Amino acid sequence: MLTSLSIKNYALINHLQIDFNSGFSIITGETGAGKSILLGGLSLVLGKRADLSSMKDTSEKCIIEAVFDISNYNLKSIFEEEDLDFEEQTIIRREILPSGKSRAFVNDSPVNLSSLQLLGERLIDIHSQHQTLELTSNEFQFQIIDALAKNDELLQTYKTELKNYKSLKKQLNELLNFKAEAIKEHDYNTFLLNELVEAKLVEGELEVLEEEYETLNNIEGIKEKLAEAYQLLSEDQIGVLSTLTALKNAFQKLSTFSSKYEDLYNRANSSLIEMDDLFNEVNNLQEDLDADPNRLEVVDSKLKVLHNLMQKHAASGISELVEIRNQLEEKVLVTENLDGNIQKKEAEITSKEKELNAISKELNKKRIEVIPGLKQQLETILSSLGMPNAQFKMQLVYGDDFFNNGRDELSFLFSANKGGSFNELKKVASGGELSRIMLAIKSVLAQYIQLPAIMFDEIDTGVSGEISNKMGDIMLEMSKTMQVFSITHLPQIAAKGHSHFKVYKEDVNNVTQTNLTKLNYDERIVEIAQMLGGSEMSSSAIAHAKELLN
Repeated sequence: MLTSLSIKNYALINHLQIDFNSGFSIITGETGAGKSILLGGLSLVLGKRADLSSMKDTSEKCIIEAVFDISNYNLKSIFEEEDLDFEEQTIIRREILPSGKSRAFVNDSPVNLSSLQLLGERLIDIHSQHQTLELTSNEFQFQIIDALAKNDELLQTYKTELKNYKSLKKQLNELLNFKAEAIKEHDYNTFLLNELVEAKLVEGELEVLEEEYETLNNIEGIKEKLAEAYQLLSEDQIGVLSTLTALKNAFQKLSTFSSKYEDLYNRANSSLIEMDDLFNEVNNLQEDLDADPNRLEVVDSKLKVLHNLMQKHAASGISELVEIRNQLEEKVLVTENLDGNIQKKEAEITSKEKELNAISKELNKKRIEVIPGLKQQLETILSSLGMPNAQFKMQLVYGDDFFNNGRDELSFLFSANKGGSFNELKKVASGGELSRIMLAIKSVLAQYIQLPAIMFDEIDTGVSGEISNKMGDIMLEMSKTMQVFSITHLPQIAAKGHSHFKVYKEDVNNVTQTNLTKLNYDERIVEIAQMLGGSEMSSSAIAHAKELLN
């Protein structure tokens, strides 16, 4: 509920601060006193766009602040979704700067207009004769029926499953599109993969093959050099081994004369051992080295294959070729498994359709059950509001498509006159009739769901005293479960309020200002008497005002 409203520097308002109570609040005032200004200021904190023309003094900023008690409004989830701090006493502030820029805050956290509008529509419903388009929308008509059918939990389940269903359908379409593209590339990818598989890639193999190729390709030269080395090492007269042996023996004899020659002997002996080992290695290499033209051809062929593949795939080595092969394997595998994945996804969609159908049928059943009662309640209320021949025709058709709230298609038709034809509300109901229909609907809804605070802006225009009396009774009944405001010119309605506020103009320092004040009992008598008989109140008007208040 709205607990307080502060307006500074807006239109004809210099500074206004007012507190509100729960229940039924009346707002009255002479035509032109500024009731529309009050509504305009309130609309700003609910997310309406603002401009400089709404500022009283364009050199100072305009500030409008409203405090709401939202402890019973179940709005925590919205605060979480919008990343706002939840407070049971929530403060919404709107500022319009002299530059024309606008800022909005919820509990001191800056918000954009869309967030403000989302929150605002759950806090106050401002309704006038010119704001009845909501009533003619199919979505709102479903909300009425679903409120009576207590479908909220079922609808939440349906919406969750519908979201999953749409996600599955999207995934299926992506698979089908991917398949269409993949088929074009599948044969080529398979060809490339087979080439790489047939190459039997082994990481590190390229270097080994290149070394083997160099050996086999230069075998005669290698043999020649090994033979030369063998001869240098083993020649009887000048071979290294013969020379080192003679050198070792000479140092061995010297070491018998003095220990200082022993180191020379040891070094010569060590060199001889190393050369002997080198000789054996050269000998073994000579024995193992045979020309093998067939092996050379095999190695050369494999190297050509590897180099061609590296060039084709712009790879720097076998490890990159292996990675490319793995990627191609995955692409080919995915393409070959697409049909299975598509069939699996189609089965999931079929299963989800069965779930949605079951929920949709349950929604349809519960809606059909409450429609006769809703029709009767609305027609009874409208009869008491001066529309005795008003009739509704509400029909549900179980459609072929999944809509946001089930599979039902709703026909919500109305006839205001006896024997008249039924048609859509917007085509057959006048502005005054739509206002009374909306009042009837909101009064029914208030019995089933927690509605936000509602402000009726002169919806009683043009109705008789008897009908206005009934309108007042309906609004008073609604105020038992919600906060209700009524801006009215009719004393019959004004007298039914728990609280009464008056909008008035006054001149301060030759400047006209709009103000709002709460009336006490005696002031209410005067205000209602003036509404009954004009500014010159008669004793009968005062007596009538007291009678209405009592």
